[in-house]
Amino acid sequence: MAVPSPSPETKSALRAEGLRLRRDFARSLTLDLRVELEAELARLVLPRLIGARVVAAYHPLRDEISPYPILAGLGDGQRGALPWFADRDARMIWREAPATEASPWGVLQPPPEAQALAPDIVLVPLVLADRSGTRIGHGKGHYDRALSHLREANPIFTIGLGWESQIVDGPIPADPWDMALDAIATPKEYISCA
Repeated sequence: MAVPSPSPETKSALRAEGLRLRRDFARSLTLDLRVELEAELARLVLPRLIGARVVAAYHPLRDEISPYPILAGLGDGQRGALPWFADRDARMIWREAPATEASPWGVLQPPPEAQALAPDIVLVPLVLADRSGTRIGHGKGHYDRALSHLREANPIFTIGLGWESQIVDGPIPADPWDMALDAIATPKEYISCA
């Protein structure tokens, strides 16, 4: 059963604003500029992934910054993983990329026979984040539950990915179950939150 946030109105308003900022910025980009910015993001992030065996990412929604240039730049011996759901109520796990089949929500995910992987590093999509690593997502809690489960077993490192407009200077209210990010990356900046 979902526990309501102690500040649901504030988080809902912030989520709506973050979605608007993300949408407006992404839709203002030409295809060439978007490709260039996503390549810049990869150049900033890839050096921080050296030593990782499994890097988990996500299949981007229309306005989300794409992690695919990062996955394409992984080195020898590194494996890319993407979220996978058995059904809408299942906990998110990661299976080896690529994403080729529709998830329960219609977003692409790996096929069920793709190998399940435990990531060392998780690239997390943002709706909004502050510089201390508090993140607002789409409000379903998939990442918070999955990251909590992963951290029970092994240390993992999380990097939130977004456009510059999605990073706020002031604090975002955090709920007790929110999983803080270790770092945030945009095409122009890498922010260490730990």
